[in-house]
Amino acid sequence: MSVVVREALVLAGGLATRLGDIAEEVPKCLQPVAGRPFLDHLLWQLHRYGVRRVVLCTGRLHEAVAAHVGDGSAFGVQAVYSREPEALGTAGALALAAPLIEGDIVLALNGDSLCDCNLTELARRLRAEGDADAAIVLGHVRDADRFGSVALGEAARVAAFLEKGPSGPGLVNAGVYCLRTEWLRSLNVVHSALERDEFPALAARGRLLGLPTDAPLLDIGTPESLVAAQDTVAAWRRKPCAFLDRDGIINFDVGHLCDPAQFDFTPGMPEAIRLLNDIGWLVVVVSNQAGIGRGKYTEAEFEAFTEWIDDRLAEGGAHVDAVYHCPHHPTAGVGEYRRECECRKPAPGMLLRAIAEWEPDVERSFLLGDKQSDVDAAEAAGVRGVLYTGGDLRDVVRSLIA
Repeated sequence: MSVVVREALVLAGGLATRLGDIAEEVPKCLQPVAGRPFLDHLLWQLHRYGVRRVVLCTGRLHEAVAAHVGDGSAFGVQAVYSREPEALGTAGALALAAPLIEGDIVLALNGDSLCDCNLTELARRLRAEGDADAAIVLGHVRDADRFGSVALGEAARVAAFLEKGPSGPGLVNAGVYCLRTEWLRSLNVVHSALERDEFPALAARGRLLGLPTDAPLLDIGTPESLVAAQDTVAAWRRKPCAFLDRDGIINFDVGHLCDPAQFDFTPGMPEAIRLLNDIGWLVVVVSNQAGIGRGKYTEAEFEAFTEWIDDRLAEGGAHVDAVYHCPHHPTAGVGEYRRECECRKPAPGMLLRAIAEWEPDVERSFLLGDKQSDVDAAEAAGVRGVLYTGGDLRDVVRSLIA
C-alpha cells in the first residue's frame, strides 16, 4: 500500500462574517485571488503533493462551491462533498465528513488560509509517532497577538494553546493538519472547534504533534488580508523549479532500471529533495527511459516503479511534483518507439513541456544531471544546467539554492 497520503479534507463552509458584503453570494474560499478563486490554489497545492481525493466540507453557499469544483476532474482530483445542515464549527464539520475518508490518515486544511509547508513530511511524522492522533503545522510569526500562540514541549508535542496576549514573535496554528482517521471518527457531530475544544484536549494527553515551519502564512479572512493576498499568492505560484535527472541523480545508474531490487538512492537522497520541498521549490524529474523503447519494460511497469520510488521518497519526508519521461530511441527503439523526438535529452522537449504546465520562475530554476546531454537540454530550454560529478547531494543542492 502506498504511504503517500491521497486524501484531504478542506474546510469550506465558514460564515465569512469578517469579509462583509463581498461574501454574501461568493463564499470565502471562492473569493478571487491572483486571478482565480482561492480554492483553486489550495487544490493545486494538494494535487502537487499527491492528493487525488478531496472531501469539501461545505455549508452556506454549498451550491456555489459544488458548481465551481464539480467532480474535481478539472483539478486532477476526485471531489466529494460533506454538507453541514447547520454551522458545526471546524471540528464538527470534520466529524460529519469522517465516514467519507477511506485511508488511515488524512490531510485537513482551512479553506481560507495557505501555508506552503511540506505536507509529505507532516504525514511522515504522524506515521512515525504511533501514539499521536494528529499533527499540526505551526508557523513562526513576528506578532502572535492576532492569532494566539501555541507552546511546543518535548518530543515535538504541543504543550498548550495560549489565548491572545502580549505582542511578539511566536508559533501559531497554520491551519494545516494531518489526522488519524480513527481519531476523526471518534469525534461527535456537534458544534465544536478544533482549536478551542479538540486540539487542547489532545495536547493535554500528549497526543498532538507540532511541526514548526518558516513557510509564509497567509489568509483571506479579512478585507485587508484578502487585498494583501493578491500579490503574495501570485508570487507564491511562480516557484523556482529543481529539474532532476533520475538515473544517476535520484538513484545510482545501473542501466535501464525498473526493478526495486536494484534500486539504491544516491548519497544524500531523499534528504536533498526534502530540502527543496521545505523551502517551497517545485521538484520535477525529467528522464530518458529508452528501456521502454527497447522493450526491456513497459510503460505500465515504469509507472508502477515510479510510484514505488515516490513511496520511498515519502518515507524520508520528500516528494516530487511531476515525472516526465521519454521512451524513444532513434536506433534501438522497437516499433513506434524507434524515432527521433524532441523529448529525448539533449533535446529540450520534456523541460519545455514542464515549463508550460508548471509555469516556474525559470531564471531561478536549475537542472541537475550526471550527463552532458542533461546540461545541453537545460540550456536549450533556457534553464541553468549543472553537471553532477559526485558527492553528497544535500551539499550540492544547498550550494545551488544559496
